[in-house]
Amino acid sequence: MAEHYDLCVIGSGPAGEKGAAQAAYFGKSVCLIERAPKPGGAAVNTGTIPSKTLRETALYLSGLRQRGLYGVDYRVKSDITIGDFMHRERAVVEAAWETIDANLERHKVARIQGAAHFVDPYTVEVRRYQQPPRRIRAEVFLLATGSRPAHPAEIPFDGRIVVDSDDVLSLTQIPQRLIVIGGGVIGCEYASIFGALGVRVTLINSRERLLMQLDTDLSDALRVELTRRMGVQVVLDTNVSAVTVEGDLATVTLSDGRALAADCVLYCAGREGNSEGLQLDNTGVKTNARGFVQVDSTFRSTTAHIFAAGDIVGFPALASTAMEQARVAMCHAFDLKYKMQMGAVLPYGVWTVPEIATVGMGEDEARAKGVAVEIGKASFRTNPRGLIIGDTEGFVKLVFKADDRLVIGASVVGEGACELIHIPAAAIHFNATLDYFIDAVFNYPTLSDAFKYAAYDGLQRLQRRVSRSMEPRARLT
Repeated sequence: MAEHYDLCVIGSGPAGEKGAAQAAYFGKSVCLIERAPKPGGAAVNTGTIPSKTLRETALYLSGLRQRGLYGVDYRVKSDITIGDFMHRERAVVEAAWETIDANLERHKVARIQGAAHFVDPYTVEVRRYQQPPRRIRAEVFLLATGSRPAHPAEIPFDGRIVVDSDDVLSLTQIPQRLIVIGGGVIGCEYASIFGALGVRVTLINSRERLLMQLDTDLSDALRVELTRRMGVQVVLDTNVSAVTVEGDLATVTLSDGRALAADCVLYCAGREGNSEGLQLDNTGVKTNARGFVQVDSTFRSTTAHIFAAGDIVGFPALASTAMEQARVAMCHAFDLKYKMQMGAVLPYGVWTVPEIATVGMGEDEARAKGVAVEIGKASFRTNPRGLIIGDTEGFVKLVFKADDRLVIGASVVGEGACELIHIPAAAIHFNATLDYFIDAVFNYPTLSDAFKYAAYDGLQRLQRRVSRSMEPRARLT
């Protein structure tokens, strides 16, 4: 006999938790199925929260933030163990579990542990070791099963020497030499984390620069800081032709013939959707070649009553967007006149060292699309707060239309970038011009004040552009 609910959610990551709570808030009966013993999905257990916590731990244990301040020359502590490195991560993850549990309990969401698969479009079967299977029927389903690291057949993953971004959290010791394959967000974040601890890191990227989705000056700034501050060797525009393991040593052979050796290889070049075990062929739900569920703007799949949100739908694969996607999906699923669309302005954060954050349209993207833009930049080197905390390489950047000064994009590199980016995000949302930053009063001394000077810089660039356009005419007179 099947149990009946208005909504069945599969997966308890950010999308699953928030989608379940959204529907339950409006009085729907909700069941949430999670195969893992603890909630939170990759965001809590293997991805977002652990990696960001490890970043803070690395900065603290290495003394990187304090180097050169107040005449103190810090060095990486020589007695750091893997236990030191992971202790704070464990504490934060456990606190996140408690928060999720409390939220689901408060909304009276029924929870079932086990692996679910569809037997027909309206029924899933849940299996758990040494327990009889349970069948759940629902009017609406939300797929929130997330994604996993891609495992190309030619890479000899063993979880010990050759690892993915999930395995890296289970390393029994900090390697002396680490090769990171992949210059995307995950690869760059872990390269900077281990580089901060004094690990000899080599970062290999097949593209001509790191983080190709960012403006060139942002990725260049990251590369410079990785190499200058943390001694990371960055190898660009080079493919990996082979990875081999012999004993306790891995060798990475590059397409140019070079061979690099390391105690550990972290492969993080691509992810795949966790959809194969759901038996979606019983539902009519379509996926692409990488296992991501195809959805429309309301996050409805190709089967009307089945929705999907979070990493399972692919880009942008952020915890922040996953939550909002699920809320929007549930409002459409049950025709709730509440949150019917995603916000158009999506901030994007990269927790490397230094932090990088962007929002809106980048300068490179705008110029490629033929948008007439100008920029304004301000360095933390001339910002009193930047001087106080010792971040003299960070900067803020505004992108605005040259004709009406409408702000259409912004970026921040440096301390607190992922927090600071919400200031220009609000300005973009409300169609503000440079005048907002010119007129605004910012606390002093703060890094936020750099936005005002970036706006001043933008005005000066506009004035120089006007002056240059008038020079020939002036000579004629």
